[in-house]
Amino acid sequence: MLKISLLMLIAISMISTSAFAETAIELKVSSEEIKALDSILISGKITDVSQFKPVKLRVIGPDGTLVFAPQLAIEDNGNFKKLLHAPIPSFSEGVYIVTANHEDIQITAKTQFTVTAQEIPRNPMAPIIQEKIGEKGEIKKSAVQSGMTISADAINGSDLITITGNTNFKDSDITLIVKSPTGNVVTIAQVSPSVYGDFEVEVKIGGQIWKEDGLYTITANQGTSSEYKESIQVEIKDGVVIPEFGVIASLVLAISIISIIIVSSKTKLAILPRY
Repeated sequence: MLKISLLMLIAISMISTSAFAETAIELKVSSEEIKALDSILISGKITDVSQFKPVKLRVIGPDGTLVFAPQLAIEDNGNFKKLLHAPIPSFSEGVYIVTANHEDIQITAKTQFTVTAQEIPRNPMAPIIQEKIGEKGEIKKSAVQSGMTISADAINGSDLITITGNTNFKDSDITLIVKSPTGNVVTIAQVSPSVYGDFEVEVKIGGQIWKEDGLYTITANQGTSSEYKESIQVEIKDGVVIPEFGVIASLVLAISIISIIIVSSKTKLAILPRY
């Protein structure tokens, strides 16, 4: 009887230990209701899984489409978090479903938040609200000036154009489209802005697609509907950036120098004494 009691006690202890060691995952949002231009903090906690494997987060919009799908690193205490900024131009009005799962477990955590309508500023230079996570996990808001800038830099006669710029939307890629003087698309490039909003792309020119002479238009587009768009023009001739001081200017300069030398020589000869 004593042996049976000990076996039962051990079995109960193992079941209890197993219950306490059961894998769990929690998920929550910083606010159950936000406006269309707000950001939202998604956070959670997971236990008894491989920390080197990320938590897979999914955010499904009101129309059933996948809006965000980040993979989140797990901290030493099992916590994970992600600050989601409003996509360009804004969140759509309605209910968003958020799920989180991990490769080591079969369960999925689920929560949701609701987005209410908000008027979107139409002035490209109107201030917008940028949000960051504070030290205690709170969302800090600061007003910044919205908009995008773009510039092109090239050495005269070069076949390489460096395009630089800055944008206030740092979570969205920028598409650059180069069109010829007649409107044909010559090349397309994509770049992600840095944490400061800066971006830089080098465009190689030359060849048959650059055979037209004239002004080429470089347009930077950002947003699902190109809410941010800026353009700049570069003059191309014979497949290179047209120089400000070309061959003709160099010839004129050379002729001027030769003329000065001839005049100086004649002047010196005129003052030589005769014997």
